[in-house]
Amino acid sequence: MKIRILIVDDHPVVRSGLRALLASQADFEVVAEAGNGEEASALSVSHAPHVILMDLQMPVLDGLSATRLIHARQPDTNILVLTTYNTDADILPALEAGATGYLLKDAPPGELFRAVRSAARGEVTLAPGVAEKMTRRLTDPSSTSLSMREIEVLELASRGSSNKQIADRLHISEATVKSHFVHIFNKLGASDRTSAVTLALKRKIIRLDE
Repeated sequence: MKIRILIVDDHPVVRSGLRALLASQADFEVVAEAGNGEEASALSVSHAPHVILMDLQMPVLDGLSATRLIHARQPDTNILVLTTYNTDADILPALEAGATGYLLKDAPPGELFRAVRSAARGEVTLAPGVAEKMTRRLTDPSSTSLSMREIEVLELASRGSSNKQIADRLHISEATVKSHFVHIFNKLGASDRTSAVTLALKRKIIRLDE
């Protein structure tokens, strides 16, 4: 039985390249392409793919939202994120949203093929660098890894949001925001917001919006 694949990316050239690459494998069949998460959501119903190759940054509906939506409606559909971003702020939400795997676009063809086959079997597949990050977070009790909420706070801070704006956005109190910053500073060895953001960018915990 062939593995039915839906390609989701807002760049036509990327979709064409992936289609041509996947066509080289006898057990793969690309059943459809989508340019945004909304199209992906509709096509996942009409084409019932075994694996969805999902980009994260897209117009109309981003890949994270589409992953969450498709996983809630079709939990047996395996979603393999294929992106250029390898920060904690991208990886953790994607996996929490229901992605089966997380691969980077610079992966060699063989790695992509193995990841698609693993995803079709429902197996978790992570890019080597991503796997290392996740292993470090889970196995080192003294790890300075930030929690998802702390990452959200730091991301908003990187955009220049005040404590009040962060509190309003995350529906928490300003006191809680300040508490998060204390933990962030301790974990990163930072003395203030600016140094915390700088260190988080350097360590690929967060990224600046394009």
